[in-house]
Amino acid sequence: MKKQQPDKRNRPELPKDPFGDFQYRQALAEEMLPMIGRIYRDNVHLLLYGKPLVNLSVSEIMNSHRFVRETENNELSEFETYQVITALSELELGPAEIDIGIIAAAFLFDDRNLSIEEFVQDSVKELIGQKGSILESAQDVVLYGFGRIGRLLTRMLIEDSGGGDNLRLRAIVVRKAVDDDLIKRANLMRTDSVHGPFKGTVRVIEEENKLIINGNEVQVIYANNPSEIDYTSYGIKDALLIDNTGVWRNQEGLGKHLNCKGIAKVLLTAPAKDGIKNIVHGINNEIMDNDEILGAASCTTNAIVPTLKVLNDEFKILSGHIESVHSYTNDQNLIDNFHKKERRGRSAALNMVITETGAGKAVGQVLPELMGKLTANAVRVPTPNVSLAIINLRFESDVSVEELNNFLRQKAFHSELKEQIGFTNSPEVVSTDFVGDRHAGIIDSAATIANGNKCVLYVWYDNEYGYTAQLVGLAKEMVGLTYKRYPNFSESS
Repeated sequence: MKKQQPDKRNRPELPKDPFGDFQYRQALAEEMLPMIGRIYRDNVHLLLYGKPLVNLSVSEIMNSHRFVRETENNELSEFETYQVITALSELELGPAEIDIGIIAAAFLFDDRNLSIEEFVQDSVKELIGQKGSILESAQDVVLYGFGRIGRLLTRMLIEDSGGGDNLRLRAIVVRKAVDDDLIKRANLMRTDSVHGPFKGTVRVIEEENKLIINGNEVQVIYANNPSEIDYTSYGIKDALLIDNTGVWRNQEGLGKHLNCKGIAKVLLTAPAKDGIKNIVHGINNEIMDNDEILGAASCTTNAIVPTLKVLNDEFKILSGHIESVHSYTNDQNLIDNFHKKERRGRSAALNMVITETGAGKAVGQVLPELMGKLTANAVRVPTPNVSLAIINLRFESDVSVEELNNFLRQKAFHSELKEQIGFTNSPEVVSTDFVGDRHAGIIDSAATIANGNKCVLYVWYDNEYGYTAQLVGLAKEMVGLTYKRYPNFSESS
């Protein structure tokens, strides 16, 4: 039970009319932008209840505040967070992730008679005077493949380049398809029918097979197999290679990358086989032990595991079934044609297609306590992106809709998994509302059903963007680029 303390909100005289109020908050958001950017280039990442603020527009920052007010049921506004950002911008801080929303909300009910500046300093005191970088030098990254996930990885890596001493995309490996291959791939990078245009610049240097993306020089290497490549000849060393082709999933196949000069570690953007560890970022990272090869499981596994973990910890899951309503993927046919797997040969654009998923078994591999307790199946549907996991569970004891939703809201906003678990209470959301959402999965609380010890939960996930965000988080941990998170308020405080 949280203790009740006086609200320390002390706003200036604000305009009474809605438009005047909006303009006032808009002006504050505009002033936030250069401070957010400057702090970010010093390797300090600002979040608002887990949502990254860097590279957002004024309207996106304002919408993020509105979402928190409506979903978390508090009165957090741009006025409160502006004061926090201003106070942070005046400090020499070490690399970290700082949630300004949690700091601002906590200050309102703090009873120590501290000023906002004093409270902010106290919240990040361990970081003051620690300005610098986590890594001694930028970590080279190579993308093997440049499909849907590869291009989104490129976007995220470039957007998250910070001061240039974090993950640094150095090369992309593809098979050359046509004479103007580089031009075509650059155009696919610039535009995307689902995710919209890239927020930056892409320049092509054809004679050198290079892309200059927001100033980042990226070598495009044409090769038919890994054995052809010496990455050191391009100045690449000790690189993390992210294989997003799905061609190889076992030790033998992925090990080909390690045999190349310049490659130190490999991350597979799919479930790995042959005893290679599969990691759902934020859940079972502790089993990592400087592994040279890791798998990142599937988008569906990443979407459901965080929710299943917190539910099992709190309510003890006895059994369950997961049904994935999944957008069609590139391996399906636009019109009926031969396909090696059952049913997938039928037109993806015209049919709902029942297919298998390994998500149920994969959950048991990531969360051994749930091994053998869950079944799973999938239906591919005629949408290009955003999927839905319908999770039917049986607990040890009875639960109510209100109890479940309140618990999951708390986890979404105040736990260490707030970057993995999203939450919405809107009864009007549909799949396209979650395009570009970075959460691994988002709880649709308006759809929650409970009956005795049984429940049905609906979890949305951008099977492209949300999964890619998980990949980037895992990639950072593989190379030791792990940011401490502040503030360190406990969930029960």
